Parts: sequence; structure tokens; C-alpha cells
Amino acid sequence: MNEITESIPHSTSFLTVGLPLKISLVLNGQKVMYGSMLLGWRETAWLICEWPSQLGHAAGIAAGTPCTVSYLHDGKLVGYRTEIRDMVASPVPLLFIAFPRTVEEMHLRKHARVASSEPALLTRADQLSQQGAVMASEDYAGGLVKDLSQGGCRIALAKSPSWIKPGSVIRLEFELPGLGHVTNLTGSVKNMDEQDGADLIGIEFQFDKLEYIEYRGWGGSVKNAIEQWTLQKLGGLFPF
Repeated sequence: MNEITESIPHSTSFLTVGLPLKISLVLNGQKVMYGSMLLGWRETAWLICEWPSQLGHAAGIAAGTPCTVSYLHDGKLVGYRTEIRDMVASPVPLLFIAFPRTVEEMHLRKHARVASSEPALLTRADQLSQQGAVMASEDYAGGLVKDLSQGGCRIALAKSPSWIKPGSVIRLEFELPGLGHVTNLTGSVKNMDEQDGADLIGIEFQFDKLEYIEYRGWGGSVKNAIEQWTLQKLGGLFPF
């Protein structure tokens, strides 16, 4: 079991503009989690972040409402208990959260891996690179994402086509539930195995700025979106 340690935070060591955050709080007697993004801070006073789109701009949360903020940083899951300071709906919806006095850190593997069960479309990257090439049906393969991390994923296929082998470069398309649809993400096949009658393919992501995501009320790069989704799935490690 991972050990949680407590430390006093220093803004230069853990805060960066654009850092994906997960905010957990209790609304109407039910614990909920929302994704957000850090926009700035004032030392020892507050953090300022995006107003989570899931809340809607008409939602009101009373000042002083307890919450937990967590995020991934330098191979660690970091979190702290705090409270909502203020919400501003206009001209830009913003959320103000009290600055941490202490933070709790949990060391993770290099890339925390979380379970998934989303359909994926795999495409031959070498065919895509040929100008005017017409993709044949055998240049596609459908599978199921079994687990996902910031660095890669494992995909189960009923039967792997001949162009999927260790070292192959492919393009991926899959859903990040609650965030959006990832398209044109490059991956390199690192290993292949068989499990429960299916081929299990280990893929390492190669972020090259050609990938994109169709957002659902969330902004940022595909890499940040995957990090945010992973963080949401790791929710509950810092309970109230």
C-alpha cells in the first residue's frame, strides 16, 4: 500500500499555471468530484482556478464549504483539505480556494495506471503518412482500452492484424468519459501478450501535437486531458 506523507507546501515547487486539478466536495449530502485547471494563486491566501463546467454558471456554493484539492505532480498524487473562498460568475467564471497550509503526498509508479473499458480504434500510421492513400478495411482494428495512464495504455483485441507488432507505430482514437473524444494520438507498440483468449497490446504514447480532443466543457492538450482523467479515477485517496 502506498504511504501518504505530509509536508508544508512551497508554491514554486508544486504550482504551475495550467495544472489540472480535481476538486472534491459535498453538495446536497453527496460527495462529488469536478475537474478544473489552476489559473493563478496568491501566496498563503488563495488559489484561483476555472469554475468547473459541470457546476453550471448559475450554481452557488457557500463560502467556507469544505473541499479537497488533488493533482498529479512529479510522480506523486498530492492533495490537501481546504475550503471554498469565493465564486465569480462574471465576466469569467472563476473559483477561489484557500491556499494549503500542508499537503499530503502519495508516491505512485512513474505513470499511475487506472482501469478502463472504452472502445478504441487503431489505425496504421504508415498508411496515414502516404499522401492521397486510401485506407482499406484491413488498415483499421477495433479493440477495448483495458487500462490507461499518462504514458500509455493496454488494448485488448480479439485478433491482432499483421501490422500490429512490437515496434509498430499506430494512431489511436478513444473516449475519455466526461472529458471528450481523443483522435489521432500516436502510439508505439511496446509488447504483446495473450489474456482470456484475446491479444493484449501494450502501447506507449508519443505526443507530437498532431493529436486532438473534442472537448466537453474542458480545455487543454490531449496529454493534460489524459492526466486529468487519470486523476479523477484516482479520486478517494484523500477522503474528507
